[in-house]
Amino acid sequence: MTRTDHSLVGALLDRRYRVDRLLARGGMSSVYRGVDTRLDRPVAIKIMDPRFADDRSFVDRFEWEARSAARLHHPHVVAVHDQGFDTSAGPDGGRAFLVLELVDGGTLRDLIDQRGALDLPVALTIAGHVLSALAAAHAEGLVHRDVKPENVLIGRGGNAAGGVVKVGDFGLVRAVASASTTSANIILGTVAYLSPEQVTTGSASERGDVYSAGILLYEMLTGQVPYTGDTALSVAYRHVNDDVPAPSEARRDLPPALDELALRATRRAPEARPANAGEFLAELDEVRTRLGIAPAAVPVPAVPAEDAAGSGSGPTVLAGAAGIGELTDAERTVPAMQAVTAVQHAPAGPRGTQALPRTAMGEPPAAAPGPTDPPTPPHGRPAGAARPPRRRLRIAALALVGLLVAGAIGTAAWWFSGGRWVTVPQVTGMDRTTAEQTISDVELVPEFVQERHNTAPSGTVIRTDPVSGSDALVGGVVRVVLSLGKPVVPDISPGVSVAQAEAAIRDVELEPVRDPGADEFSNEVAEGAVVTVTPQPGSEANVGDRVTIVVSKGPPPTPVPSLKGKSRDEAFQALSDAGFEPFDAGEEFAADVPAGSVTRTEPDAGATPEAGSRVGVYISNAVEVPSVIGRPLQDAVQLLSDAGLSAQGTENQRGRFSFVVGQDPGPGERVQRGSAVNLTIVP
Repeated sequence: MTRTDHSLVGALLDRRYRVDRLLARGGMSSVYRGVDTRLDRPVAIKIMDPRFADDRSFVDRFEWEARSAARLHHPHVVAVHDQGFDTSAGPDGGRAFLVLELVDGGTLRDLIDQRGALDLPVALTIAGHVLSALAAAHAEGLVHRDVKPENVLIGRGGNAAGGVVKVGDFGLVRAVASASTTSANIILGTVAYLSPEQVTTGSASERGDVYSAGILLYEMLTGQVPYTGDTALSVAYRHVNDDVPAPSEARRDLPPALDELALRATRRAPEARPANAGEFLAELDEVRTRLGIAPAAVPVPAVPAEDAAGSGSGPTVLAGAAGIGELTDAERTVPAMQAVTAVQHAPAGPRGTQALPRTAMGEPPAAAPGPTDPPTPPHGRPAGAARPPRRRLRIAALALVGLLVAGAIGTAAWWFSGGRWVTVPQVTGMDRTTAEQTISDVELVPEFVQERHNTAPSGTVIRTDPVSGSDALVGGVVRVVLSLGKPVVPDISPGVSVAQAEAAIRDVELEPVRDPGADEFSNEVAEGAVVTVTPQPGSEANVGDRVTIVVSKGPPPTPVPSLKGKSRDEAFQALSDAGFEPFDAGEEFAADVPAGSVTRTEPDAGATPEAGSRVGVYISNAVEVPSVIGRPLQDAVQLLSDAGLSAQGTENQRGRFSFVVGQDPGPGERVQRGSAVNLTIVP
């Protein structure tokens, strides 16, 4: 890459992005300040080393990881604006590049170098921002794999008193790994921050990011990483075989709660750590609240002009990119094909992403001579040892060189003749165990994910990425998609919120819908909560099918009770008990209702007015005809008059001895007040 750095200045990538000046250089990429000529905005352009351009596996992985990282929209994540592959480079071949947000400032590494151990409020504030960014990535299924101070940027643009913290290079270590390693026996990462499982098996997970973030917190609290050594391999060995010490051993004023937090995040067993960055952030916030440590303004590190990678005066403008694939000064002096070998002998330290042989980490690397070892004189010969003949040493050295040269030639011939490539096998329809064995047999690494499928049986392979039949780099990752079978309508308990029901339905790849016309009254489920769903829970469906959420309208309204024939007092009491307000609506005649009893209500019985509504009560004013048969005429007339009735048929009967022998209406019949009763009189 270094041979093309200056020639790239002024170039127009993808006929859109103008390359202005070099900002930072690493072993696998260089970062330039540039301009998006279409939108007229400054950007950072990360251009990968040309030696990766012909590696189809790398280009595919680079594009896939870039698209994944571009999905992250978070205030503490360096935004990925675009990615591309420029083919206008002439004899140097194509160039894969990323277009990133420009961050004006420095890195957390600069801040620690300048200040050493950070104040607790600043350290915890930065840790919170970093974990917030990682939590957003983990929620999207992205693992960073290389959390370290070089990938944490601190730029201007935060609050008035401090800078903004942003995390860069999500997923790019994985893309580099697909092109820069030839087997599963190579470790790629930054040894000072690697989790034990990354060292021993190459497994990179959310818990691995938690471990690296825990080491990052340790370094901010103490100003140093927990492990150092003469070689990178010795540092990796410590991660696998030693427990991270408590930060308070290096900084006595730290409260025990911070010790516990850092130690929990850096447990050697992954299952003993927080499951992801979100859980780690929650624990950090709880500790910060318990200790009464308020968020603090983050200082922007002062970056000297000479550190701007030849960019001239002024602050360094970064894009979170220089740390990926970064090599030491010694490593930059070797050709690209020797990079992996050179890195194996690189000085240990926290700064560079390195490739290391994954040896048996249960055994420590060779140690420097200890106090009990025999002293070594200036010429490198132990005291008392006989000096070997110089000719014998020369022959042995020449033989060793010959073996190394022959091995290098053989390896290079195998490498360039296609030995580093294998064909992705056909595993569609296989179960997980069979697919895993089939892919492993061709020296590829399966990575399983799951999704719903309408036809593929649960537990069988749907597809792979890369697809079967395509070429992949030995030791590369094959993404294997397993079927979870058809979606099943989830069991949603009555009373849960609509949001919870929608989330549960979407989790099984179905579409929740609301239909107010399907809502129901319920005495058991509060208004606005979910009563049930249709189709019923447990029903099979196809991916994307609609599931209707039935919501409670609350208790059904109370109907007006039937009060006909009740006394007024009984009617008023019954209406009050039902939540209504009764009132006298008047009297009316009802032949079938005794006088003084209720004839009807308004609204009618069975109606469902709102609670508290007024309900009118009508009372019967019917008169019950008394019996006057056998009575003297004068007594009969008086009795009818007292009842509010009149006698008829008595005009010609005025005798003292006249008696009533018949009447119409008959005794007991109900008539309106003032009605006439026809009497039959003798003599």
